[in-house]
Amino acid sequence: MSTPLRARRNPRNQALVNLEKQVLAALEDMKAVNVRVLDVRGLTDVADTMIVASGNSDRHVRAVADRVVEKAKEMGRRPMGLEGTRDGEWVLVDLQDVLVHVMLPRIREFYALEQLWEAPQASRQKADAKSAKAGRVRKPAAGKTAVSKRGAGKKPFKRRPATRASST
Repeated sequence: MSTPLRARRNPRNQALVNLEKQVLAALEDMKAVNVRVLDVRGLTDVADTMIVASGNSDRHVRAVADRVVEKAKEMGRRPMGLEGTRDGEWVLVDLQDVLVHVMLPRIREFYALEQLWEAPQASRQKADAKSAKAGRVRKPAAGKTAVSKRGAGKKPFKRRPATRASST
């Protein structure tokens, strides 16, 4: 019997669903652009959901993030953190179970968070489908260590014992 590589997804509780709805309502009220909801349960323990949205200007990004914070406080959920409000290019609102990223389109395109968080899920589903076809179950490689290209073929660095200069 093999153990799964990642823990199974926890079921979504009603409080999480309500929080997501309130955040999405706040984003819609403030006319946030290109809103994406990413379910990251099972990929990270940091949050269950990431919501990524864009604003038209740095002032718009700050206003959208402020509205999300207001809606969360109305629900009795105090944000654990609020980062990036000074510059307004990328504002992160940490609502514990839900992380909200509001950013300018050029910043969003550069960092590509959606691709970053969807890629592991897509590759995991593809690998599971492939192994299910072959009738195999994936197992982690035992005793394997990753070696970077930079260090490939080189001997490990050994520290020499320090020698003292004798004072005569």
